[in-house]
Amino acid sequence: MTIRVTSIGIIQTPFKDIDGMPIQPSGAKDVKGEVVLAPQYEEGLRDLDGFSHIILLYRFHLSKGYRLTVKPFLDTVERGLFSTRAPRRPNPLGLSIVRLDRIEGRILHVLDVDVVDGTPLLDIKPYVPAFDVRSDARAGWLEQRQENSTSLKSDQRFREKK
Repeated sequence: MTIRVTSIGIIQTPFKDIDGMPIQPSGAKDVKGEVVLAPQYEEGLRDLDGFSHIILLYRFHLSKGYRLTVKPFLDTVERGLFSTRAPRRPNPLGLSIVRLDRIEGRILHVLDVDVVDGTPLLDIKPYVPAFDVRSDARAGWLEQRQENSTSLKSDQRFREKK
């Protein structure tokens, strides 16, 4: 089955390289970025300004290849790829929940962005606490490690091996 996905814009951030950037939005507190939508999608931003947070869906455009087991940033042992948020995946898709500061035309000013500059945007969805927060959620092997996401930074581990 062939699935076609088209970029609807670009995510602009201060992170010009993946090395040293935050590994999750929780580690990117107050980091400013801009989501620049292609002109033909601007009308779709109507009514988004009432939301405090949005979900950005994007393509890990620097990701090449994948392995089904990886050593994630928050652990020292190999884990199954699908139990991690590692960027090198069969379909290199990422998501980040960011704060929406303001909208100016087709530019969304966001905070807490953990994405490399120039990342292709695939979709935007409003974050809705009643839909998205699960009070009974468990974090599996990350249960005792998730608080480290605020301080850990990206490194070379998910770069393509030459």
